[in-house]
Amino acid sequence: MRINLGDTAPNFTAATTHGIIDFYEWLGDSWGLLFSHPEDYTPVCTTELGMVANLKGEFTTRNVKTLALSVDDLATHQAWVKEIEETMQVKINFPIIADDKKEIAELYGMIHHNSNENFTIRSVFIIGPDKKIKLTLTYPASVGRNFDEILRVLDALQLNDNFDVVTPANWEQGGKVIIDPAIPAHELEEKFPAGYEEVKPYLRYTAQPK
Repeated sequence: MRINLGDTAPNFTAATTHGIIDFYEWLGDSWGLLFSHPEDYTPVCTTELGMVANLKGEFTTRNVKTLALSVDDLATHQAWVKEIEETMQVKINFPIIADDKKEIAELYGMIHHNSNENFTIRSVFIIGPDKKIKLTLTYPASVGRNFDEILRVLDALQLNDNFDVVTPANWEQGGKVIIDPAIPAHELEEKFPAGYEEVKPYLRYTAQPK
C-alpha cells in the first residue's frame, strides 16, 4: 500500500513494549511520529531509538507522541530494549510495535520489495491530530535519520497548521516565514499587524508568529 500526504493514517491495533494499543486511541489529540527500523539488534537502529528517547522532552513540548516498529516479535523487542538502554544510557520511554506478521508494515508500505523482501526500511510518518498524514520520509537501511531535521519539520508543520504561513528553504525556529500566497493583499494588515516585506506579490516575508 502507498501512503500519500493528506491521506487518513490507517488505524491498527498492535502489541507493543508498552502493552496493546489502538493507534487512534493512543494518539488522541496529539501529533504522532511513527517510524520503522529494519531489524532489532542492529547498530544504526540502536542509536536511533536511543536518540528518540533522549529527545522525549522536545517531542512532548510539541505535543508529539513517538512510536517505533519493526517486524521482530515482542520478546525480541523487550530483550533488545535492555541493551539499548545499557549502550545508549537512556530509558526507552515510548512503545515499539511488534509486527512479526508484517501486517502494519504492509499497511503503511514500510517494506520496499526491491530493497528487501523481509524487513522494513527507515520509514517516517508524521501524523496530525486530525489523523491525516502530514509528512513521509524514506531512508535506506544504511543511513541513520537526522532527528534534528524531523523536529524542524514538525515545527514548520505546526506553524502552517496554526497560521497562514509557509517556511522558506533552510528555515529554522525563529526565522522569517513566508505569508501563504493564497492570502489576498487586502487581508495582510489585519492578519499580520507586525508588518511584512513584499519582494514579489507571491513572495512576502513576515516575522515568525508566536
